[in-house]
Parts: sequence; C-alpha cells; structure tokens
Amino acid sequence: MDPVVRGSVAYLPTYEAMQDFTAARTAATPDELWLCEHPPVFTQGLAGRAEHLLNAGDIPVVATNRGGQVTYHGPGQVVAYPLLDLKRAGYFIKEYVYRIEEAVVRTLAHFGVTGHRVAGAPGIYVRLDDPFAHGLLKNRSVTSDPIGDARSANQAGREAFTGLGKIAALGLKVSRNCTYHGVALNVAMDLEPFERINPCGYAGLKTVDLSTIGVSATWNEAAQVLGQKLNLLLSHQENP
Repeated sequence: MDPVVRGSVAYLPTYEAMQDFTAARTAATPDELWLCEHPPVFTQGLAGRAEHLLNAGDIPVVATNRGGQVTYHGPGQVVAYPLLDLKRAGYFIKEYVYRIEEAVVRTLAHFGVTGHRVAGAPGIYVRLDDPFAHGLLKNRSVTSDPIGDARSANQAGREAFTGLGKIAALGLKVSRNCTYHGVALNVAMDLEPFERINPCGYAGLKTVDLSTIGVSATWNEAAQVLGQKLNLLLSHQENP
C-alpha cells in the first residue's frame, strides 16, 4: 500500500473519488493510501450539528457520510485517506482507529513531539505548555458524546482537554468492510478558521499545528513521514 501523493486537490471531487473507488472494489482490489492537501473547506459528519458551525463566512461547507462532527481542512494540512479492505487486513474498526492514531503519534515523535490520546475523543492531542514532554496523561476521557446534550459535552470537553491542543483529527467511513475518509495532521496552517467552529463538537477546544508548537516542517516532509508510518502500521509491517 505505497502512499500516493495527490498534492493539492479540491475536497469534493476527492470525496467522490473515494466513494467511487470503494463502490467499485472487489476482493482482489489492492488497498491504496492517498495523501492530499485541500483548499479551505469545512466538512460535516453524518451526525454533525449545525450549532457547531459558528460562522463559515466565505469557506464552503460540505456534508459528508463520515463519522464525527465538523472539522476544517486547508493548506498546510496533510490529509491521509487509507482505502483499506478491513476484512482482508484482519482488523476490527477499533484496532484500525488505534493503528491510524499510532501512525500519527509516531509521526509526531519523528519531529520530537509527544502525541496523546483522549479516551472517547478520537484524534491526537499535544500538551500546550510543553509539546515535547514525555510524561503520560492521567485520567483524560470524554464520557459525554458531542451529538448529545451540548452543555454536558462542553463540560466534558473542558475537563478532558484542559491544557491540550488538537493536532490531528480523525473521521472514517466503512462500507462493505472497506474504509475511506481518514486523518488530518496540521503542519503549518492558518488556524483562524478553526475559531469559526466547535472542533469535533467541543466548544473551546484549541487547535494547533506543528508550526505553532515550534516545529519547522514542510508539507512534503510531514506527508512523507505520515505516509510511511501509515503504510507500515496498516500493512502488518509493524505492530502498534
């Protein structure tokens, strides 16, 4: 599953191409991994709530069939789309998510950054006060779903995300045991559009990129590392 660098491509045609690829797959279709960068766009998940999109302004909004709430894609962000046959790979969805997150954690480690998980909130986070610290987070979990009661979700978010910034977002779709959509890693972006939404449904959740935490890396450098890590972890070449 060698990564295919598609570079800067519009979001909607890419989304449609993923759907078409998945619909046409057979048991013999090789898996693919697309690495992309999109012009500014907000995307809503299937259960996305309108109130989490605060002010789209001149940025288009695309409704999708992935899981999760609203997120933003834009220049300076590596978006990786693994098109994987889960049945053939032998993964249940929980392990698949873990392997994608682990690829991001290892990508961050390549640049000296420590990535963290928050139980119940897919994606990868970093410590705002010291992104390079190696200590483990303790007792971080989100027990309220952001598609449920907004006040409960916001309270859960404040408690779970205190001192953290989100650096990678995850949103997936599985159709006939085959995956599309994927993970977005923030490298060197204009982060202002994230202030127009409640990222992933959590009000006040801070979003960061490698640049703002002091790491100088180009899009190509980050894409190469993330593509390599995803390829190794999703094709059984390495264990998480």
